Amino acid sequence: MGMNTSESSFALVDCDQFYVSCERLFNPKLCGKPVVVLSNNDGCAISRSPEAKALGVQMAAPWFLMQDLAKKHGIIALSSNYQLYASMSNKCMAVLREYSPRVETYSIDESFLLLDGLSPLWPDMTAMGHDIRRKVQTWVGLPVGVGIGATKTLAKLANHLAKKRPEYKGVCDLQSIAPDEAEQIYASLPAGEVWGVGHRISEQLGRMRIHTVRDLRNASQASLRQQFGVRMERTLAELHGVSCIPLEDVAPARKQIVSSRAYGERVTALREIEESVTMYAARATERLRRQRSTCAAVHVFVETDRFRTDEPQYNNGRTVPLPEPTDDLRVITKAAMWGLKKVFRLGIKYKKAGVMLMELSEGGRHQGTLFDSGVSEMSSAPLMQALDTINQRFGKDTLRLASGLGQHRWTARFNMVSQRYTTNWNELPFAR
Repeated sequence: MGMNTSESSFALVDCDQFYVSCERLFNPKLCGKPVVVLSNNDGCAISRSPEAKALGVQMAAPWFLMQDLAKKHGIIALSSNYQLYASMSNKCMAVLREYSPRVETYSIDESFLLLDGLSPLWPDMTAMGHDIRRKVQTWVGLPVGVGIGATKTLAKLANHLAKKRPEYKGVCDLQSIAPDEAEQIYASLPAGEVWGVGHRISEQLGRMRIHTVRDLRNASQASLRQQFGVRMERTLAELHGVSCIPLEDVAPARKQIVSSRAYGERVTALREIEESVTMYAARATERLRRQRSTCAAVHVFVETDRFRTDEPQYNNGRTVPLPEPTDDLRVITKAAMWGLKKVFRLGIKYKKAGVMLMELSEGGRHQGTLFDSGVSEMSSAPLMQALDTINQRFGKDTLRLASGLGQHRWTARFNMVSQRYTTNWNELPFAR
């Protein structure tokens, strides 16, 4: 199981209501008001201010079902501004690297820090946690919570306590809490609050009379492994302070890369779907080259709107093997177009399409094949490098394939999006 029994210490730093907090940073008029940030096509609530939560707005609640509540209480809805959020996330991560040389970016708003060997620099780890909160708030302008524990699972649990219980003032170090007090805390927390224990597993645990974190810590290791496998056994060990989940300084290469998005309006024409698939292929191959991999197969798929039960439903996809592994946008797009034509049907109103790159491997030269792709390997690498360099310098899609040109009616809706305050010269905030 790869257990590490040496003494370790981890911190999990998590931005509070990250998307909403980013919006409020550049628009203080939103502070104190109920605010929700919506998913693609302004569909569902994916970030809620405390005021919105107090009004009963649930995570993933469809915006169109909240219209009456929004009018009654003045709920402000905003489209997702992913460029702004990514920029602010990078600024937070830069601050965290001031505290530890080993930082794992777990998600856009969460990072793990390895704290081994840092305790002599601070009166205690709680003091370090408060310093992190102060510096991120001062330098970046975003509120964060800090959880500290002997393992990543315990640090995640401590972070939950830091955010939910006012007495911790945003920082909880489980290692500094007396064992008796810790037992009372574990007895008060549902087992579902443990990292990796989802809703379905919580229900199964409930049938085993395991309802709280304390119940889970006291459960039989053998029975948990038999019922749930080695992952739950590892979680149990982590709850007992045995570090089994190492810090990942560099995110592991993806085994599959998917690029897909629901359309802003339903599409019926093959040409328009080709536009979208071309752009999705471009996004996927950018990620492929960024992790220095190649793919040996391309899967393209189309879907209708499953909520429109009054219309014909159709979902289909086609996997296209490539003559040889590649990261060349031209080859991958050509394969995706061939697969798209095989699954496309006239008279269908499509809501979504996407591209999946499969059978990924580390980049490099491969043995040639009798029936190759028709693209010279000598010219492919420098061309793709030039493509990426120009698009990074002058903006996404400055250079693109001609099959991606068009009116882009299918583009996702972001009708209530704020300015790109940190990434676009024309949208910088004004200081008065």
